Amino acid sequence: MKRLLILTALVAGSAVCASAADGRSPEWQDLSLLVAPDRPSTWPAVGWPLFQINPYLRIGPRSAYNSEILTIDLNTGTQLDVPPHSVPPPDSGLPNAGPLGLMYSDKAPAWQFGGEACVIDIRELRDGPNGRSSLIQKEHIQAWEQKHRPLRFGDVVLFYSGYSDKYYLPLPAGRRFVSDPVEGKAPGWPDPAPETMEYLATRNVMTLGTDSPSMGPIPDMAEPTHLAGLKHGMIWTEGATNLGSLPATGAFYCMLAPKHRGGVANEARAFAIVGQPLAQQLSDSARAKRVVDLSVTMADDLPVWWPGAGAGRHRQPYITINFMKNPVNGAYQQTHTMDSHTGTHLVPPSYALPAAGFDNQRYPAEVQPWLAAFEKQFGPRGASDVTAEKVPLSQTSGWARVIPVEHRAGTTSPKDWPRSPEITVEDVQKYEAEHGALKPGEIVIFRSGYSDRYFKPFPEGNACLLDPLNGKSEGWPAPGPKAIRYLAGKGIRCVATDGPTLGGSDPRQALMTYWMLGTKGMVAVEYLTNLDKLPARAYFVFAALKIRNSHGGPGRALAFY
Repeated sequence: MKRLLILTALVAGSAVCASAADGRSPEWQDLSLLVAPDRPSTWPAVGWPLFQINPYLRIGPRSAYNSEILTIDLNTGTQLDVPPHSVPPPDSGLPNAGPLGLMYSDKAPAWQFGGEACVIDIRELRDGPNGRSSLIQKEHIQAWEQKHRPLRFGDVVLFYSGYSDKYYLPLPAGRRFVSDPVEGKAPGWPDPAPETMEYLATRNVMTLGTDSPSMGPIPDMAEPTHLAGLKHGMIWTEGATNLGSLPATGAFYCMLAPKHRGGVANEARAFAIVGQPLAQQLSDSARAKRVVDLSVTMADDLPVWWPGAGAGRHRQPYITINFMKNPVNGAYQQTHTMDSHTGTHLVPPSYALPAAGFDNQRYPAEVQPWLAAFEKQFGPRGASDVTAEKVPLSQTSGWARVIPVEHRAGTTSPKDWPRSPEITVEDVQKYEAEHGALKPGEIVIFRSGYSDRYFKPFPEGNACLLDPLNGKSEGWPAPGPKAIRYLAGKGIRCVATDGPTLGGSDPRQALMTYWMLGTKGMVAVEYLTNLDKLPARAYFVFAALKIRNSHGGPGRALAFY
C-alpha cells in the first residue's frame, strides 16, 4: 500500500538530490498481519462472525475476471481503533459521552493516520502470567524519552514486544495469539496502563500502535485503557507486526483503512518508510496536517459496488451487518460483506490475467474474439498469479502526476453507449509537454471530476454506475490499452483514477485495458475522489488490505504535501 510531502518544486528537487547524494533508497516495511481463514484474524468472542473469502468469480466460461466475496468485520487482523470505540455520541445519555463519539473511522482526520515512528521496545514484558497482560507504565515511556528525545505532537508511539511476530501463526498453533490467553491458558500480551495513556496525552501524542492483538490489557483493564486514550481523540493500530524492522526514531509510519461510514473500528493496513529524506518529509507533512483524503466513503446507500448491465450481471453488493450491541458506546459491532473491488480499491495483475497455462477457449464466447483482436494488435496477453497481498507497497505510492481529462467528458455519441470517452496517448503527451516528462515510479492519476459529480446516495447515485452501464448516459473517462502501454514505456507502475474503474463502461474496451495493465505488470487504484484538493505537487500513498489470494483489495488513499 502504501509517502511524501512537497512544498515547492525546488524542495522536491533538493529531496531527489539528497537521496542520490547519500546513495540510500527508501525502504517500505510491511507491518500488517496476513488475513486468511487459517489465521487467528478474527476476535474469538462467542458469536463473532468469522472472516470468509469466497472465490465466486474466476476466469473461465462465466467470467473474464477473478474476484471474491469478502466477509470481514472491523476488528480483523491489523486494525484501527477510533474514539467512538469507547466514547459514546453526545446525545446518547451514556457515561463518558461527548463530541469525540462522532469521530468514526471515516471522520478521523487524514493527518492522524501518519507520523514519525517512535518505537518503544518492551520485549521484556511480552510473556507474563497466564491470562494476564503485563502493563506498560509511564516509566517505560519516560526511560525511552531520556534515551532518545521527548515525545511531541505528530509522533506515532509504537509498542514493540514481538508478540505478533512470535504468536501470529496458522491455526491451531495460532490459538496462542488470542484464544489461549483469553481462556487463561497462556500469558497475555503487554499493553499500556490507563495512566500511561494519560501521560502520552500530556505529550500531545495522538496516534499509537501495538503489535499486541488489542490495545487493551486482559483480563479486566481493556476498557479503562481504551477510554483513557480515546477520550483524548487518539487513534491507534492494533495487531501490527514486524516493528523490530524500524529504528527507534526517524521512520515514517502510516496506517490506512477502508473508509467505512460510521465505523468504531476498522480493518487496516500498516506500513513504514525507512530512509531519508523521504521519511522525514512525510512525517513533517503529517505533523503540519498537510494531508488530503482521496477515498470514497463506503456505505450501503452509496454506489460503491458494481451493479452490472441489465439483470443478473451484478457483483456482490456492499452490505453492513450489525451484531453485538456494545453497552459501552451504544453502537453495534459491524461486519461487511462485499466484492473485493469495492470503494477505493486495488487492481492487481491477476484480476484480468489468468494463471500460466490457461486455455483461452475457456473464455466466454463473446470474449474470445476480443482476445484475438487484442493479441493481433498488441502481442500475447500475459499471465499472472500476483494477487493483492503480493503487490509491493512501494508500487502503489509515489509522486503524484495528476493528468486532467475533464475535457473528455461529453465526447461520445448516445448511439454508441455504453461507452466511456477514451483517454489517449495524446492526452498524456500534452500533459508532459506542459508539465514535464513522466518519470519511473511516479503515480499517474487521471482527474475527470467524475466521482465528485456522481458519487451520491441512491437513487440519485444510479447516475454513477448503473445508468452508464445500461447505456442511459455516457460513461466516465477511461484510458485505452494504447495509453496504458505508453505509460508502461515511461516506467509508470501504478495508474489511478477518480472514475469507478480504470476500464470504463464499455466491456470490450475495459477488458483490453486491464489485459494491457496486467501484461505490463502494472496495477491500478480505482475510485478516488477530491483530486481537486491536491496542490501542484504531492506524494500519493495507497495500501490495500493484506488478504491472502484476493484479486482486489479495498484500501485507503491519501496524499501528503
